[in-house]
Parts: sequence; C-alpha cells; structure tokens
Amino acid sequence: MKTFKVTGMDCPSCATTLEKGLSKRQDIETVKVNYAAGKMTIASKDPNIFESIPGLVKKFGFEAEEERSTKKPDVYEITGMDCGSCAATIEKHLGGNPSVQSVRVNFSTGKMHISHTLTDEQVVKEVQKAGFDAKSSTWRKQEVSDQKPIKPFPVTTVSGILLAIGFLGSYLMMPEWLVTVLYATSIVIGGYKPARSAFYAVRSRSLDMNVLMVSAAIGAAIIGEWFEGATVVWLFALGNSLQNRSIERTRDSIRNLINLTPSEATIKSGNGHVKKNVGDISTGEIMIIKPGDKIPLDGEIVTGISSVNQAPITGESLPVDKEPGDTVYAGTVNESGSLEVRVTRLSEDTTIARIIHLVEEAQEKKAPTQAFIDRFAAVYTPIVFILALLIMVAPPLAGFGTWSEWFYKGLALLVVACPCALVISTPVAIVSAIGNAARNGVLIKGGTFLEKAGAITAIAFDKTGTLTEGKPKVTQVIALHVDSDRLVSIAKTIEEHSTHPIAKAVISYADERNISAMKGSDFTAIAGKGATAVIDGIEYFAGKPKLFKEMGLSTAHIDERIDAMQNEGNTLVAIGTRDQILGLIAVADTVRDITVRSIEKLKQVGISEMVMLTGDNKGTAKKMAAETGVDRYFAELMPEDKVTAVKKLQDEGKQVAMVGDGINDAPALATADLGIAMGGAGTDTAMETADIVLMADNLEKLPHTIRLSRKALTIIKQNIWFSLITKLAALVLIFPGFLTLWMAVLSDTGAALIVILNSMRLLKLK
Repeated sequence: MKTFKVTGMDCPSCATTLEKGLSKRQDIETVKVNYAAGKMTIASKDPNIFESIPGLVKKFGFEAEEERSTKKPDVYEITGMDCGSCAATIEKHLGGNPSVQSVRVNFSTGKMHISHTLTDEQVVKEVQKAGFDAKSSTWRKQEVSDQKPIKPFPVTTVSGILLAIGFLGSYLMMPEWLVTVLYATSIVIGGYKPARSAFYAVRSRSLDMNVLMVSAAIGAAIIGEWFEGATVVWLFALGNSLQNRSIERTRDSIRNLINLTPSEATIKSGNGHVKKNVGDISTGEIMIIKPGDKIPLDGEIVTGISSVNQAPITGESLPVDKEPGDTVYAGTVNESGSLEVRVTRLSEDTTIARIIHLVEEAQEKKAPTQAFIDRFAAVYTPIVFILALLIMVAPPLAGFGTWSEWFYKGLALLVVACPCALVISTPVAIVSAIGNAARNGVLIKGGTFLEKAGAITAIAFDKTGTLTEGKPKVTQVIALHVDSDRLVSIAKTIEEHSTHPIAKAVISYADERNISAMKGSDFTAIAGKGATAVIDGIEYFAGKPKLFKEMGLSTAHIDERIDAMQNEGNTLVAIGTRDQILGLIAVADTVRDITVRSIEKLKQVGISEMVMLTGDNKGTAKKMAAETGVDRYFAELMPEDKVTAVKKLQDEGKQVAMVGDGINDAPALATADLGIAMGGAGTDTAMETADIVLMADNLEKLPHTIRLSRKALTIIKQNIWFSLITKLAALVLIFPGFLTLWMAVLSDTGAALIVILNSMRLLKLK
C-alpha cells in the first residue's frame, strides 16, 4: 500500500471520479481518495503499478506524487537559553553538522525539533558544544526522581554582593587594588556563563546579546572602568534570571496540560484489580474509575452511571452525565458513581495527548509578525555592531575627542544594539494566548491563525450542527380529531419499532411528557413513507401526508397549514387511520440554546456581518436567520456551493471565517481566511481540517477567541513600539554622553522583562 499526494481537485466529486476511475483497473485492489487531505491511498499486489500511478491520475486531469515516509523530528528540551539569540546559536551550530537534516529551536517553549542520524548522546553533546544542555522530550509526564534537584550556584547574588562591597569600599578608604579585585571577581563570577555562551556564539558565527555584553565588560576593564564593567555584568545576569523565571510561567501552560493525566490506572484482571503504568495498558482492557478519580486514558463506559467534569478538555463549565456506551477522555474527572471503562486509545493517542501535541506545534509556529522581526533582527544586529566599531575608531582618527571617550560610546552602543526585547515581543505573546485558549477548550493551530482571528470582519456559519443542534425535535403537535396526548401516544406506539431520526424525536417528545405507548401489533415499515401498527383492532398509520393522499384520503382542509409549516422548515408526520387524519406532528432541527447569545457577543466584539449557509429552502433559511440573529443567509446550497458563498464574501472585501463541522464543510473551511471547526472532544477530522477547533462544540468560545486574538495583536504592537522607542531613546542619549554602560544594560534588559510581563497578561485573560 502506498500514499500519493493529489493536486488539482476542486471539490469532493473530483475525489469520487478519481476513486471510481482507478478502482476499475484489475491490478488495483483498493483505492481511497481523501479530498480534504488531498491524498490517495492505493493497495496492489503488483509493485510495478505504483510507478505508473502519476500517469494514470493525469488522464483524469489531476497530478499525483508519491508521498515519501519521513521520520518525524525528535524533540529535545533545551536549558540555559537566555534569549532568542541563544536559539539561533544552537541552530547555526547544529545546522553545520552533516548528520543533521534540519533543526529548529524555539526559545519561548524551550524546545528543539531536529531531524538527524545521530544518537541521543551525540545530540546532547552537540548542544553542549554550543553552550547549552539538552534532554530528550516526550509529551508524557517524566518519572519523578527521588533525588532532590541540586540548586544552581547563586552567581547573580554572589556577583551582586562583591559589586556592592567594592562600591562601598571605594568610599570607605579601602585600598584601590582591593576594590579592583572585588570588581574583577564580580565580573568573572557573574560573567562566566555569558562569556561561555559568547564563545560558542562566535564559534557558530552568530552575534548575540552575550557577545555584546562580554565585549562591553572587557572594553570597560581595558579603559579602567571596573565599576561600569561589573555593573554591566551583574545587571545582565539579574535580567536573565528574571526573564527566565518569567518565561518559565508561559511554558507551564503545556506542563499543566501534561499533568492532567495520572501516570497509573487500576485495571480489572480476572477477579481482582491491578495497578499498571498507563504506558503499559493496551486497548480493550477495563479500567476501574472511582468517584473523584481522574480518568487515565480515553475509553468507553461499560458499566456505571456518573457525571464527568470535562472542563480540562472541552472547557465546559458543568459536568456531563455519562452512561454505558458513552465516551470518556483522559484527564477528565469522574465526579460521582464508580465506572468500568474499556480503553479505546493508547496513552500517546489520547485526546489530551493530541491536544498537547497540537498546542506545542502551534506555539512553535512563527506568526507573520514574528517571522518579519526575526529577519529584521538578523540584519539589524550586525549592522549596529559594525557601526559601533566605526564609532570607536572613526571620530578619534578624525581628531574629534579622545580614544577612551569614543571607545566608551561604542561600547554603550554595542549594549543597546541587541534587539532582545524586540525579538521576544511576539513569541511570548503568541505562546501565552495559545495556552490560554487551550485551557478554555479552544485549539488554535499557530500564531498565523491567532493573528488572522483578530482581523476577521465576517463569519459564515454552517447551519446544521453549528447554529442548530443537528438533531430533529418535535416543535408542534396539531390534534384534529383526538386530544394531543392520545395522538402522541399512538405515534409513539407506531414509531417505537423504528430507528429513523424522526421516529426517535417523536419518542423523546413522548418520554419527556411521560406519555406511554399503547399495546400494538403487526408493526410494519412502509419504505420511504412511514409505518403502520394495529392498536385495539384498528390499523393506524404514521408517515408523510402524501401517504394518506395515496390511500385516497382528502387533505384539502389542512393543505394550507401543511404548506405553511413545511415552508418554515418543519418535516410533518401525519397520524391517522384509513378513514381520517387524526393530527399532525411537526419535527424540525432546533436552534442551539447558546447560538443567539454567541451571535450577540460576536456583534459586541465588532464582527460586522454574520452569515448562515444552508441547504434548506429559502423559507426555512429566512425563519432560521430570524431566530438566530444572523444578518444574511445563503439557501439551497450544495456542499461545493458553500465555497462559492465564502468566495463571494471575500470578493466583497471581507476577511471571512467559516465555522462548520470539519468534515463535509472541509472545502469551505479551506477556502475561508480562517477555518473554525465545531470539533467536539476527540474528533480527529476536525482537529486535522480546521485552523481553530472549538473542542466543546460551544459557539460561546468564539467571542472569547476573537477577543483573545485582538488583545494579543494589541499587546504585540505595544511590545514592538515599546522596544523600538526604548532603543531609539538609548541611542539618542549615547552621543551627548548621558547614557552610561550600566544604564544601557538596564534599558535593554528592563525592556525585555517588561515585554515578557506585558505578554503574560494574556495568560490571565478571562
């Protein structure tokens, strides 16, 4: 079996055409074409057939290319990075290794993704050569060591104490050589790690903040400014410590998700119970979940009834009632009754594992703003470095001022030059926002989609299953010759033996009102028309009004009412005998309880136009539009017509988001500027198709997502402007001599810290 990537398909019918065409060949056993994924899977006993597939596909007007299986990049946790420049140093160092195909390091998440042919030990050693530490990472919770972690040597504290003693000593008649020794020791202790990182950065042909700081400290020592040099080193070390502590909080958004799932589960074994590590449990095994326990793995309830708190997965505020046959998810909490659950997914395949994987991927994808800033910083830093060297050399050569004066100004410029705050302005905001969304049951698949959500001006909703429940309900009972309870009782008696959705709606309506069925016999289904049963010796029918017309009964007295109700989107079930129609039961898809509130909130957050897309007739669409509060509707649409409707909105100059179920709406989701799936917890297709997934099928999460996106964009802009203005002010103050080295460090490190703290406000957004 082999998989091919297929291009050129315009709609699902193209996939059907290709599938049918290739399946006619005798040398092809099976062929499956997935339009949404743009992939085709073919099985054949003849291995030579696969070479001819691209040519065969071309005959149908499409292009096909075999998809080569590639090993997913390994993931490592990196420690010791102080800023985004450190990530670039690691990338450059490992990128020069012939055994490494690709490497990507993300400072915000502290993760490295690497495709390579090295051993695990070799990767760790290579990272250490770049001046950092690495360890292999998985989504699962690591085993907790019995040994307490060794606390790092408090270099920042010691460096600061020595600096303070030297400073006080200079005023307390301490020998000058001793003061200088104290300052020099402070520089060595506080500057060891930056010097080590600077060495590896230079070796990797990278100019980062560490190189600039070390250059400034050495330069200060050369010209005898020992206090300045020590202050620069201490402030830099202090700033890095504070930054790392702050950035660690954003990384906790992932760790908190990982820690939702217990590491062990109680498994039913024979007549007893055994504790097993979740990684050792196979599908099909039965877990025992006691009240108050977290559910360790995804599964299906075998016995027991309970309420389950699904908030960690879906963001739902209220527990959900569960009974045998219902699905439960790893990381959710069993609130009341004891449950026996059959495991349906391994630990690495659970919903929470896939959510963690998606969130990690999303946090590491660069948003357009971040990508632009990274490119800008890569050009900006070397230019300013060269400019600093020119300032040190050119003016004194030209006779303007002394060498020491301009050398000092050049050092200050080196310190100010590093765009640390600017580089970090976007990724921390993106990580914080995506982490916030994940905690609230919304999966945003990357910074690009987070930015797009903030720019949306129109939202198109699929009707069935999105604005509506997607399940028919009884909306009206019209009794003509018997009372309504007896009419419903007759209908329930006939429909009890049917599995049709309309029959289920009638039975549910009767059960809600405690209306019982009568004793019936001779139950018979009439294909495509209805059903019949004998009650108290009389033959009763339930079906389309057309069924009674075919039996010769006149419906003239109710035709007008029938037409009016059908135009409003109702499906009618007529109940009667061979002699008369006893009444009508109207069944329709009903608007979700939260739909109207959600649309009102979306209007409040500034979405200018809400549009409904439906395959229903115009009468039904008009009624539904009035009920839901949408501004506009497109009716009588086939699935491919929804694409046309989305394009029409885009042609009107709108940024369009499409909200659908992620399966039959896949073409429209892909066409829209932003695809949002009403995924439901654990729906694979929805997670794969859309840019954003609402895990709880809850439209009320959408206004929060839009607000979160816009807040993130605002904070990113604040960070960028603050970083640039701080840099500009510092640069202006250098030349009159107002900016000292320690002030330059404070301005740069302080700006980076303020940017991080500002971004972290997104974690708290309710």
